[in-house]
Amino acid sequence: MKKILIVDDSKFSQKITSSLIKQYLDDAEFEFAGDGEEGLEKFKADHPDYIVVDLLMPKLRGGDLIEKIRQWDIDARIFVISADVQKRVRDVIEKMGVLSFINKPLDEEKAKKICNIIRNDAR
Repeated sequence: MKKILIVDDSKFSQKITSSLIKQYLDDAEFEFAGDGEEGLEKFKADHPDYIVVDLLMPKLRGGDLIEKIRQWDIDARIFVISADVQKRVRDVIEKMGVLSFINKPLDEEKAKKICNIIRNDAR
């Protein structure tokens, strides 16, 4: 069973993301957080296998959340799914060592990409 924490302030995005991933990865189990602070708490408490992070969130933005997660676990397996597609932002986030930066909206092809990365991950 792969534990996946989805951190996104949109309940709709949480539902779409988990539904699409579940189509291609039947052994996925999901947990949700509505902002970066809650995401950090759940990460520390539950140690998910993978984290899916939106960048534009209240309280603690996605980039800041990734930095804090890295302080706890340098090897955390993180995907970013965001509507923020500015090259400068993308470059900064990719340098943080995320598995993939995926532009919203998530669709079946993008979900397959996430699932293939998870399946091929050595962890």
